[in-house]
Amino acid sequence: MNEQTAPAALGFSMPAEWAKHEATWIGWPHNPTDWPGKLEPIQWVYGEIVRKIAPGEIVRILVNSAEHEKLVRSILKRIGVDLNRVQFFRFATNRGWTRDFGPIFLRRVKPRREVAIAGFRFNAWARYPDWQKDDAIPGQVARRLKYRMVPVRYGGRDVVLEGGSIDVNGRGTVLTTEECLLAQKRQVRNPGFSRADTETVLRESLGVKNIVWLGKGIAGDDTHGHVDDLCRFVNARTVVLVREKIQRDANYKPLQDNWERLQGARLEDGSKIEVVELPMPAPLHFEGVRLPASYANFYIANSAVLVPTFNDPHDRVALGILGELFPGRAVVGIHAVDLVWGFGTLHCLTQQQPSR
Repeated sequence: MNEQTAPAALGFSMPAEWAKHEATWIGWPHNPTDWPGKLEPIQWVYGEIVRKIAPGEIVRILVNSAEHEKLVRSILKRIGVDLNRVQFFRFATNRGWTRDFGPIFLRRVKPRREVAIAGFRFNAWARYPDWQKDDAIPGQVARRLKYRMVPVRYGGRDVVLEGGSIDVNGRGTVLTTEECLLAQKRQVRNPGFSRADTETVLRESLGVKNIVWLGKGIAGDDTHGHVDDLCRFVNARTVVLVREKIQRDANYKPLQDNWERLQGARLEDGSKIEVVELPMPAPLHFEGVRLPASYANFYIANSAVLVPTFNDPHDRVALGILGELFPGRAVVGIHAVDLVWGFGTLHCLTQQQPSR
């Protein structure tokens, strides 16, 4: 990466998710392989997500065609969404996981207020063969919005990074996992990158000073360790971290290791991170495969915090904890038992666009 033209050198950084949004982006589902046998009911879950976000900000929806847009408009109208709060973009996608392929927005104040897009690439988590349409989305959004797209290259090549693999506090600290960003055998995004290389990329592209490394993600996560199923900032000094109390569960040891790591972790100013425990729901499976059900995959919108729920006794506990942590926003449960069949839930589907 050319240090003089890297986003951080130009004054850009990634704002925290709770910073004021201009809009939320979401890619409407259409790929039946993402939700085998469940694509039709999933449309109504998406509709409910839009209904809860739209009162506080514009919702920008990616659709594949005019026909696809007509279907989505019909669904949203039937459930009472104000379509004046929705904008459609006919940009074809492979899937609907907008957090990972959608634009990662950056912002700067000087020399003038500006929002830009980081020029990361997407390769379907180094797992699936169909990603070319998704990979093109940030560039299409930049051209339509007339935003600058700031290149992110290192060692003479493009850098792959998904939005679900990072979480920032907007003050200079980023959370991520070794399992995802440092993998060199399975689902390798950037072959040959060392820890030092990866840290350089994060600093120069996101405008952070401090990287907090967790270990592994949760069982069933086919992204190979995304942090947004695991640990999230809720304010500049506090994170929530999921914990498993049942020792025989596959998540017990990895989550305990992450808890211990955070006890010694520090923020950008050297102070300790306040850590709040979130429960885990009981395991969910589809065709014998563990699904990545987690309350940490919530989304912070302008007027609400959307939290996945799983018909589980811990739903109420998780909503109560997050309700206390977000006193200025309505904390709303979204039924996600069907949604998680696609190996992701609310945060995975959404991407915030900050205000200038």
